[in-house]
Amino acid sequence: MIRAAAQGLAFRSLAFRGLAFRGLALLGLIAVLAAAPPPPGASSCSGCHGAASPIAGMNAAQMTQTLIAFRSGTKPSTVMGRITKGFSDDELTAIAAWWAARK
Repeated sequence: MIRAAAQGLAFRSLAFRGLAFRGLALLGLIAVLAAAPPPPGASSCSGCHGAASPIAGMNAAQMTQTLIAFRSGTKPSTVMGRITKGFSDDELTAIAAWWAARK
């Protein structure tokens, strides 16, 4: 009985370490993304939106869909439709991911 309890504690300890390691790995990935140089086109966003922009930290998937909607004309805009026409889906996704990593 004592042996079973000790094995249970050892398993929980290993499981906790595994979760802690995954959490640290995720934090490391976020830090790498935050330190990564901007993809082509991303740094020009701050010209209008500002360096400490409200677009920083936005949900990447939502931002990508918004950028694609600007490009297709389904979301009305004055300037963004013209800007986004110059980018592919992959480029818009990379730009959105880079801005999402900023906070």
